[in-house]
Amino acid sequence: MATDNTSSVTEFILAGLTNQPGLQLPLFFLFLGFYVVIMVGNLGLITLIGLNSKLHIPMYFFLFNLSFIDFSYSSAIIPKMLMSFVSKKNIISYSGCMTQFFFFAFFIISECFILSAMAYDRYVAICKPLMYMVTMSPQLCVFLLLGVYGMGFLGAIAHTGNVLFLTFCGENLLHHYMCDFLPLLELSCNSSYMNTLVLFTLAAIDIGVPIVTIFLSYGFILSSIFHISSTEGRSKAFSTCSSHIMAVCLFFGSGAFAYLKPPAILPPEQDKVCTLFYTIVVPMLNPVIYSLRNKDVKLAMKKTLGRITFS
Repeated sequence: MATDNTSSVTEFILAGLTNQPGLQLPLFFLFLGFYVVIMVGNLGLITLIGLNSKLHIPMYFFLFNLSFIDFSYSSAIIPKMLMSFVSKKNIISYSGCMTQFFFFAFFIISECFILSAMAYDRYVAICKPLMYMVTMSPQLCVFLLLGVYGMGFLGAIAHTGNVLFLTFCGENLLHHYMCDFLPLLELSCNSSYMNTLVLFTLAAIDIGVPIVTIFLSYGFILSSIFHISSTEGRSKAFSTCSSHIMAVCLFFGSGAFAYLKPPAILPPEQDKVCTLFYTIVVPMLNPVIYSLRNKDVKLAMKKTLGRITFS
């Protein structure tokens, strides 16, 4: 039940991705396939890092958590989304909607900050290579990780609290495939300028602070790379950052477009397609990016597969 006594809505109907009957079953199998790829890719990378002692260094410690976060926020969304393709009426309770929104916000914000922690790790590795293992000590890595999840928790509490102030007076058809703030804001009967202002302020902090950290880190990295005399050395330095740069561009590019644009730019149907990119495509591509463009991960994968084959 809603927390406000004047709210008459105790459940929402999720409109889903499309209302065309002929597309429901094909889309179910398509997104089921995407979810399987996300699970296999991210859980496989988590297992690979856990089993290989050579990957027990700060860079892969953060990659381990990135894969965990990607898997987690996809799992908060996709199973309910799959139900929308096979159910005549896809209903989610008010408390279920708030719970989904909280965990989605928690993991999305955590991903923003884990990517900034990974940028700092690359800065230390390239700009201060002799001090890398001393600077990126286990204590600092744990401290950074606590900061990542701490910011995720605080951000999720703030966003969810903002939603709980909304009142829903009867209309309960949510034009989305998940519980997200902007569709809930459009559905409420007491939404105000202040709710929108709080949303965009929080989103600007959650996206802006990590982006500034990443830009500063890569500013120092580029400066350091340009001072490397050999072409081979510059190429090696660039290659250690390329996977992370691609992940940052994919995630922050799609996230910023979805949340920092004025709501009227895209109609609801196209807006849903836009959110698909960072909720499904990004967590599906991250394991591929870090596997195919990382020699250590590929070598560990070959050794692990070899042990399984000959055991």
